[in-house]
Amino acid sequence: MERNETRERISAEEEIDLLELARKLWAERRLILRWCGIAVIVGLVIAFSIPKEYTTTVKLAPESTEGRSGTGNLGALASMAGINLGSGGGSDAVYPDLYPDVVASIPFAVGLFDVEVTDKKGELRTDLYTYMQEELRAPWWSAVIRLPFRALGWFTGLFRDKEEAAGEEGTDAFRLNYEEAAAVTNLGQRILVSVDKKTSVITLSVTMQDPLIAATLTDTVLLRLQEYITDYRTNKARNDLEFTQKLFDEAQTNYYRAQKRFADYLDTNQNIVLRSVRIEQERLQNETDLAYNLYNQMAQQLQLARAKVQESTPVYTVIQPATVALKPSKPSKPMILLGFIFLAGCAAAGWVLFGRDLATNFRNDR
Repeated sequence: MERNETRERISAEEEIDLLELARKLWAERRLILRWCGIAVIVGLVIAFSIPKEYTTTVKLAPESTEGRSGTGNLGALASMAGINLGSGGGSDAVYPDLYPDVVASIPFAVGLFDVEVTDKKGELRTDLYTYMQEELRAPWWSAVIRLPFRALGWFTGLFRDKEEAAGEEGTDAFRLNYEEAAAVTNLGQRILVSVDKKTSVITLSVTMQDPLIAATLTDTVLLRLQEYITDYRTNKARNDLEFTQKLFDEAQTNYYRAQKRFADYLDTNQNIVLRSVRIEQERLQNETDLAYNLYNQMAQQLQLARAKVQESTPVYTVIQPATVALKPSKPSKPMILLGFIFLAGCAAAGWVLFGRDLATNFRNDR
């Protein structure tokens, strides 16, 4: 009985406290609404100050490698469970899980600087590096924050060596300046690559402030990634083909020379029945046959090497090609507005319930 009475008394006190808090908030509803109104204005200003961004997404299904297929049924079951067992066991070191690292690498990003881009209106035509340095817009508060750093950079630039400034004509991936490093970082944030471990489908998305530039860059990154993987996969086969082609050319030259020597000797020694002539004729005949056999063998090896290059060339299936986006992907103005209203309402409620009393007590203590 005593426990039940204690519980009822505690619950009654809690209800009374909640009612008291609700009365406080209702009494200060005008203050809360005023704070929310200010938050609406601030949220609209911030939402419309952020430049629009457009995102283009493509999906690519690469050919499965030997390392993945070599695990058999166990690898298939592990792939369904989201576990990769065959990535490190095959001869292919650049499997799809490493594609995001390849795209995010400095050499790959620097290789995109010279890509020509054109905006949707057709008024701008320049390379990607110039576009990112001069045409990308930023919110007004970013310019205010960067102003001291730009002033410091301008001041330190007065004492910069002329040789360092002259190096800006070309981009060296081994030695980047501050502007190029910032462009690489910015580009890495705008190009995202993800791999579905269950299906190995690669999703590539590029975000830019112009929809046509985003689609163009997405298509270019996709082609560059395919070229990179193809060059890697076929590197050894192409080297073998080049070496086999060299041996074939040498064998062909030797065969033609031996054939010509044999023909010239026959023309010179017609109707001669000397034993030495016959021995020399047989020797030249054997050299010609040996050169022909080697030439024929190298021709077969050359055809096999060409087939090996074709076999090593991966096949890609583009599930979703690049298209020009019609609507911006960000910023989400309703979400920004709701976020500011929510934060303002919480801040106003906290001020009414706790902040005002704490401020009053702090003043009285002083």
